[in-house]
Amino acid sequence: MAFDGGRVGKACIIGAGCSGFTMAKRLKDYGVPYDCFEMSDNLGGNWYYKNPNGMSSCYQSLHIDTSKWRLAFEDFPVPKDWPDFPHHSQLLQYFHDYVDHFGLRETITFNTAVTKAARRDDGDWDITTSDGQTRTYQWLFVGNGHHWDPRTPDDYPGQDTFKGYQIHSHHYEDPFEAYDFRGKRVLVVGAGNSAMDISSELSQRPIAKKLTISMRRGVWVLPKYLNGEPADKAVLPSWMPASLGRKLARKMIKKQLGNPEDYGLPKPDHEPLDAHPSVSGEFLTRVGCGDIHAKGAIDRFDQGGVIFADGSREDLDAIVWATGYKVSFPFFDDPALTPDENRFPLFKRMVKPGYENLFFLALAQPLPTLVNFAEQQSKLAAAAIVGDYAFPDHAEMDRITKADEKTHMGHFYQAARHTMQVDFNTYVKDLMKEIERGKKRVKMAA
Repeated sequence: MAFDGGRVGKACIIGAGCSGFTMAKRLKDYGVPYDCFEMSDNLGGNWYYKNPNGMSSCYQSLHIDTSKWRLAFEDFPVPKDWPDFPHHSQLLQYFHDYVDHFGLRETITFNTAVTKAARRDDGDWDITTSDGQTRTYQWLFVGNGHHWDPRTPDDYPGQDTFKGYQIHSHHYEDPFEAYDFRGKRVLVVGAGNSAMDISSELSQRPIAKKLTISMRRGVWVLPKYLNGEPADKAVLPSWMPASLGRKLARKMIKKQLGNPEDYGLPKPDHEPLDAHPSVSGEFLTRVGCGDIHAKGAIDRFDQGGVIFADGSREDLDAIVWATGYKVSFPFFDDPALTPDENRFPLFKRMVKPGYENLFFLALAQPLPTLVNFAEQQSKLAAAAIVGDYAFPDHAEMDRITKADEKTHMGHFYQAARHTMQVDFNTYVKDLMKEIERGKKRVKMAA
């Protein structure tokens, strides 16, 4: 169904994390009426520590892996006295300051979840909320996040017989409160940022008696700093091809870090930057100090521990599963809006052809930052609503989506974690070009 951009109507935003409230700000700027529903008692989403809705994956010691130079909103600078990599509490306060500065708080309905979003025959959306009300909207924005539905393996032989404590990293908060890790033999499973952070924290004595990390495949662990500056401050010249930039970056990474196997880690089966990078300023040091013991994949469990694929065995008291998340939209019944193993192709990572009045916000894994990703996406969405932008036809949307995925993901190995990968700078540059093309389509149709 094609949608007339001149029919502004009213919009619904699901979620008041950084994606939802930046979209709200853009709609307010454009004079588009909207409702924003947040199931929690306050804003912040994933960055709201101990969020009562259970959706936050923050742990007490968490610092964001993106530097302040790359996460700031365009029209609201971060505080000058921030460290390069702020604590989660600082980032959350920044969100609150943004919302209050632009007068958005009173437009958010808290403690109200969207329980069902159903498309009507006329293309509009019937939105049912947890207070029992159903309202109709012409535009729908989904900003419910994709780091809230933990993926925990449950199919290892003997896993159901293991008697120790188990927790997904999503529910990990600190080393002492929910479970006292002191003096325990702990296994962290995974090789992403959360696995690096949590294993580094728990491995410091006198916390874990022994900390082992299970990595199914080797990874390149990138530092937070390179050449004395936050690593993500480096930006390729606009004229340089991405393939050449990756080649130069790989050479620099190997020169500065060496090979992971030199630290005692599994050897990667790919080159640096051919996977979503794991970033840590501490992990390699903890491995090098002998505080973290690296093992390969898990083969099976018994009551008191785990046997690895190499035949070795570890006695364990506790396991932290840092094994990622499923992409879920519990309010949709439409099979076309259900991701398949986290794969969910979208035009400009936002729109499914045939659903041009439905926008998915920040449903991507961008490098280096997700914080201000939806702020950029909101530019196209708002322009479409007020009639300043027109979508291409469905065939062209599909063609562009395939080309974009090849650009952003063609060099990554196949894995669920790489189904939504984008390079932030490349994405934004292409998005601005698409907005201009959409404006031309409007003029041609006039």
